[in-house]
Amino acid sequence: MSKQHLAFSYVKYLINAKGPHGTHSPFVFSFINDVLKDKREFYAFKEIENLRDELHNDHSEIKITDFGAGSLHNKSNTRKISELAKNAGRSKKHGELLFRIANYFELNNVLELGTSLGLGTSYLAKAREKSQIITIEGCPAINKQAKINFKKIGLTNVNSYVGNFDYILDDVLNTHHKFDLIFVDGNHRKDPTLNYFHLLKKHIHSNSLIIFDDIHWSKEMTEAWNEIKADSTVKVSMDLFQFGLVFFMKEVKEKQEFTLRF
Repeated sequence: MSKQHLAFSYVKYLINAKGPHGTHSPFVFSFINDVLKDKREFYAFKEIENLRDELHNDHSEIKITDFGAGSLHNKSNTRKISELAKNAGRSKKHGELLFRIANYFELNNVLELGTSLGLGTSYLAKAREKSQIITIEGCPAINKQAKINFKKIGLTNVNSYVGNFDYILDDVLNTHHKFDLIFVDGNHRKDPTLNYFHLLKKHIHSNSLIIFDDIHWSKEMTEAWNEIKADSTVKVSMDLFQFGLVFFMKEVKEKQEFTLRF
């Protein structure tokens, strides 16, 4: 059912997605041209992609603890690292996008829900030298591997937590300041995603950005995305199909919703 929904949603997205000349917002126009269409190879990209290649060739197995909606590719609780890198790891395209977003908006205090193998985390951590990344992973074995990966590419600005979001997120939030960027990539069910959103709203400021991953992964994730972008605190939302971005800028008086080609 999820695969059918994904295919239907993608066709709908292709029909509705607009480029820079289909928008009337200077903010969104600049975002498209300066972030989405930026094809530069930044200094960190090769290093992270070399790590990805190494993981693709690592066929050792780890035990998986999954607190969310599970995988579309494998329901086993034992998986190869190479499989996780292929199916669960952040893609090169979207990892580079996370880097460009954090760099463009100068987002230094970052929270990530769902570390996985740490490829997306690495792109976020490399984007800003003075950034501090807080990342939470539910599976202890994956968290252990992610920490190994961080050491391999010399990351020193990542603070990693392990545990079920439902149990530890509140404590993590209460021990840190408000966040500039929050990346939500875990659980992938409607009610938990909405619960996280309402909890996270207490830890943002006017210039914060929350990015939700896999907003069209299933019918209930699309429903969650629709409720999130309709929330009264959200002033600008962008649907990039894989990612949903929500901004809270108080200076924006009328809600703006965009489906952007990426």
